[in-house]
Amino acid sequence: MRADAFLAAADTLPLASLDTLVGPGGLVVVAPHPDDESLGCGGLIAAARAEGRDVRLVVVSDGCGSHTHSALYPPEKLRTLREDETRRAVAVLGMDPARVTFLRLPDAHVPSEGHRADAAALAVAEAARACAASAVFVTWRHDPHCDHKAAAAIVGLARPRMPGVRIYEYPVWGWTLPPETEVGGTPQGLRLDVSAFSAIKAKAVYAHESQTTDLIHDDPTGFRLEPAMIDRLCGPSERFVAITE
Repeated sequence: MRADAFLAAADTLPLASLDTLVGPGGLVVVAPHPDDESLGCGGLIAAARAEGRDVRLVVVSDGCGSHTHSALYPPEKLRTLREDETRRAVAVLGMDPARVTFLRLPDAHVPSEGHRADAAALAVAEAARACAASAVFVTWRHDPHCDHKAAAAIVGLARPRMPGVRIYEYPVWGWTLPPETEVGGTPQGLRLDVSAFSAIKAKAVYAHESQTTDLIHDDPTGFRLEPAMIDRLCGPSERFVAITE
């Protein structure tokens, strides 16, 4: 199926309750970079916390690839900044920042296999065990970013350690794929109505100031989320593709 058709179909997946989507337990969100959790699952996290569910976040990369030419924010300082932004963002969503795990794998070089990927998979499985998760959410395997693909692969490695746990993938950068890109069959999955949490989701996204403002102003090549991208992902529903294999 072409990417444009797949994503259009994802926009029409059935709306479901949180119980139907997640099941009875807690949930784990796996984010390749600091900010993906808010962009792709901010409404889900807020809705789950509003119901008192246990939510864990595993951030896979160190986020240091967003501004590689900044003298003001060399890698270690940038990593610290992005982790602090993530803690602020999840607090906005109602989540305890202490329940975030930062794996600090190298941005743009997250492994899909090997001992470091296996260790990351073990961390995901441990987060699932810690919150009695009935669902895990990770970026879409066809997102056009190597770390997003690798995060999906890591969750695949973790799956045997999480029997009975539902696996969903959430698109972040999928809409930037060339429309003719082949991405597999018709999407199966669900959407969650997050309109009640739109304002706090947007606030969480903008808590990642290094990615949404000129906070890091000395790197002309630095990454910046476009307002149109944020608007697309902060709509009334979030899309979750069910992974069954």
